[in-house]
Amino acid sequence: MTSVFHVATTGSDSSSGDAAGPFRTINRAAAVAQAGDTVIVHAGEYREWVKPRNGGLSDSRRITYQAAEGEHVVIKGSERITDWVDDGNMVWKVVVDNALFGDFNPYAEQVTGDWVVRPMTGIHLGEVYLKGRSFYEVGSRADVDDPPERTTVVDDRTDTTVPVPDVIQTPFVWYAEVGEQTTTIWANFQGADPNLEITEINVRRSVFYPVEHHLDYITVRGFELAHAASPWTPPTADQPGLIGPNWAKGWIIEDNDIHDAKCSAVSLGKEASTGNNYAAQRGDKPGYQYQLESVFAARQIGWDREHIGSHIVRRNTIHDCGQNAIVGHLGCVFSTIEDNRIYNIATKREFYGHEIAGIKLHAAIDVVIRHNRIHDTTLGIWLDWQTQGTRVSRNLIYANNRDIYIEVSHGPYLVEHNVFGSPVSIEVMSQGGAFVNNLVCGTLAVVPVPERPTPYHRPHSTQVAGYAAIHAGDDRYIGNVFLGGDRSLAYGPGSRDGEVAGYGTAFYNGHPTSLEAYIGMVGDPSLGDHNRFEDVKQPVYIHHNLYGPGATPVDGEEGAVQADVTATIVDEGDHVYLSATGFDAVRVPVVGGRDLAPTRIVGAEFEEPDGTPAVLDVDLTGVRKTGGPAGPLAEPGERIRVW
Repeated sequence: MTSVFHVATTGSDSSSGDAAGPFRTINRAAAVAQAGDTVIVHAGEYREWVKPRNGGLSDSRRITYQAAEGEHVVIKGSERITDWVDDGNMVWKVVVDNALFGDFNPYAEQVTGDWVVRPMTGIHLGEVYLKGRSFYEVGSRADVDDPPERTTVVDDRTDTTVPVPDVIQTPFVWYAEVGEQTTTIWANFQGADPNLEITEINVRRSVFYPVEHHLDYITVRGFELAHAASPWTPPTADQPGLIGPNWAKGWIIEDNDIHDAKCSAVSLGKEASTGNNYAAQRGDKPGYQYQLESVFAARQIGWDREHIGSHIVRRNTIHDCGQNAIVGHLGCVFSTIEDNRIYNIATKREFYGHEIAGIKLHAAIDVVIRHNRIHDTTLGIWLDWQTQGTRVSRNLIYANNRDIYIEVSHGPYLVEHNVFGSPVSIEVMSQGGAFVNNLVCGTLAVVPVPERPTPYHRPHSTQVAGYAAIHAGDDRYIGNVFLGGDRSLAYGPGSRDGEVAGYGTAFYNGHPTSLEAYIGMVGDPSLGDHNRFEDVKQPVYIHHNLYGPGATPVDGEEGAVQADVTATIVDEGDHVYLSATGFDAVRVPVVGGRDLAPTRIVGAEFEEPDGTPAVLDVDLTGVRKTGGPAGPLAEPGERIRVW
C-alpha cells in the first residue's frame, strides 16, 4: 500500500504528514517515504538539504517528491541574514556562529582539486546574494571597500588571459574570515541596506542529494532549487552537486528551475572510493592515470547497467552555475538528458579549470543528449573519455565561447540534427564519430592525441574491451551545412597550439576514404606490428555536405556543393527562431546506422541502445523526415521557430 505525504510551511514534523496535518520539513517526509510513496510539497520557502533515506524499487515503484500542482516551492541551501552591521563605505559586516554550518563551512572550503588551474587558492564555496544576485569574492577586507577592477580573465579555449567581457562587473563583492567559533563576512552592497532586502549566504553543500549510495528510483519534480556550496567536480573525485542521485540508478529530475550552484548543479557522477582528487593531493601521478584507474575501480564496485545510471534529466531550466549545469563521470551511463534550457554557466569566471561546460560528461556510454537549448556558456557540451554509444541529437547550441568538444574517445558516437551557432562550433580530439545533418556556423577543429590512450567498451556495456590512442579520423560527415567565416578565428589567436581549425572538412585531406584503402596502406608486416600504423591517417567517410562561402570541403568529396547559404539565429527569450536559406542545394536521404561504416578501433556499429541500427529521421523541431535538404531542418525557410 502506498502513501501520500504532505509538507507545508505551516506544518509540524510531529504531525501525521497527511493533508490535514502536513510535515514542516521535506526531510521529515524523506525519513518515512517508502517505495511507491509520493511527497507533495506546498508553496513556500524551505531552507534545508533534503537527504532521502530510502529509494524506490523499480520504475513503477518510485519515491516521488513534487511541488503541489500550481504552487511555487523553493528549496535553498542558503540562509537569510538580517543582522548585518554598517561598517562604512557601503560595506556591511555580519558575524555568523559556526554552528549554522555544522561540519561543513563553505567559507573555509576552497574551490580546489584535480584540474583546477586558476586560482589555486583563494576562492571559497561560500557566496553572498542580494535579491538573488551573487557577489564576487575578493582577497582582503580592504578590497571590499575598494573592489579591484578586473581587466583580464582566463579564456577557457586557449588557457590564456584575455580582456574582461563587458558582462563581468565586480562592485558587489565579499570577503570572509573563519574563526574557531564564528565566521565574519564583509560585503559591499553598493548602497543597499542588506537588512531591508533579501540577503542570503551559502550554508549547505547540496540541496537535494542523498548521503548514501544506491537509493534508486527517485523522482524530483517541479521545484525551484537554489544556492548550493557545491565543490569542484573533476572526474577523479567525488562529484556532489546541488542535486543528484549519488551513485544510484533510475532517478528522474524534471520540470525544475535549478540555479546558483557554486560549481555543479545536477550531478550524475562518481563517488569517492574510486578516487578523490588524488592527483592534486598526492602529486605522484597525473590525473589522467588516476582517471584510468577509476574506471577499473568502478567496475569492481558494481559499475554496470543493473546498478548505476539510467537517469532522466528533462525539462529543467539550469542557470547561473560556476562550473557545470550537468556533470557526471561513470554514474551518467545509459541516461537521457533532454528538453533542458541551460545558460550562464561559468560566465562569472571566478575560477578556471579543465572541467567546465554546460554539460560535462565522462564515460557517457549510451547517453542521449536530445533537444536541449544551451547558450551563454563558456562551453556548451563537453564529452570526455568513453564517448561510446552517445547520441547528441536536435540540440540548439549558440552564443557560447565554444559549442561542443569531444575528447579522447573512440566512438561510435552520433551528432545529428543540431545547430552549432557559435564562432567556435565543433572540436574533435577523438575518433569514431558520425556528424549528420548539422548546421555548423563556426569552425571545426580536429586534433590527434596519441599520447593519451583511453578505454573502450563492449557495445552497450560498461565492460572494458581495451584501450587505444587517439590518432584522429575514422569520422563520418553526411548532410551537414558548413558556413564560412573569419579566417583569423580559425588559424589565429583563437586556435590552441597544435590545433588545426577551419571552416568545413578540409582538415581531413590526405585521409583514405575507405577501410580497404587504409588496410592497404598499413599492410607491410616488415614495418612492425604497431609501427606500421603510427603515421598512417585513419579512413574518413565524408560525402554530400553543403559549404557556404569561405567553407572548404575535403578533397574529392562526393556530392559536395559550395553555394550561397545563410543562417541566422534570433533569440527572443522564451522563443528562438532560425532563418535558413540555400540549404536545398544538397538533398540527402534519411541516414541510418547501416549507412555508417563501423568504427575501426571498437569494431562497433552505430546502433540504438537496444542494438538495432540507428535511425536519424527526426529533424531539429521534431518533424519526421523521409529525406530532404542538408542541415537540421526538414523544411528550412525564414523564421522557423526552433525553441
